[in-house]
Amino acid sequence: MTGLAIELNEYYQQRTEFFRHKNIILFNNDVLNPYLFNNEFIDLIVTSPPYNVGIDYNSNDDELSYEQYLDFSEKWMKNCFAWSKSQARFCLNVPLDKNKGGHRPVGADLTKIAQKVGWKYKSTIIWNEGNISRRTAWGSWKSASAPVVIAPVELIIILFKDEWKKTNGSKESDITSDEFKDWTQGVWIFNGESKKRIGHPAPFPKALPYRCIKMFRYVKDLVFDPFTGSGTTLLVAQNIDRIAVGTEIDLTYCNLARERILEKTGTLNI
Repeated sequence: MTGLAIELNEYYQQRTEFFRHKNIILFNNDVLNPYLFNNEFIDLIVTSPPYNVGIDYNSNDDELSYEQYLDFSEKWMKNCFAWSKSQARFCLNVPLDKNKGGHRPVGADLTKIAQKVGWKYKSTIIWNEGNISRRTAWGSWKSASAPVVIAPVELIIILFKDEWKKTNGSKESDITSDEFKDWTQGVWIFNGESKKRIGHPAPFPKALPYRCIKMFRYVKDLVFDPFTGSGTTLLVAQNIDRIAVGTEIDLTYCNLARERILEKTGTLNI
């Protein structure tokens, strides 16, 4: 455990630490709790929050009204803002839109909410999942009556707190020339993750945090995931020499994350 990770003890008031391994700390607690941490410690947030599309999570209601979902989003993003350093960045993986319960511009609405609580907008990466099955819901088939257009992509919204240019930290980057040239293009193409293989209803692939962390934070910086789920962000961060902190409300998923971290730290295999 590095000194930086040990110093995290100063940042949380409630003793809810669930698991600690190498440079990883996982808390079994709710990101909606504004008193969980009492100082600014986050360099980078990489997360994919619940999408509110009826996924059967153990401890989260994923069928809120849209207004309730936006209120939930505002609360957790406000907390993360308060816990982030001045030069912190925020990679937010969300849908472009949704049509369950009525068409909604989710990505646009969540970007507005992030800005409302203080985050500043930088750019958006389009994630094209190569393994999304072909859709069959076209609305009015071969008619201008009521066609339905759905883009089989997700967004990674890039936000920051006060200053975009990073002047602190180790100043050691580990991104290669080819990675930098490829990833600074605004469309990323890689497959999603298998729910069955991971054992979680909404996992994301290692490639997502791997790219975000290497492109947006220096070696030894601290990466935070407020919706740890199966632990992907934490184990990837550890494997590329960052400090990783996560919160997860569900005890079953905390145990899953612990198992995966113990098994996968030390080998990335993205």
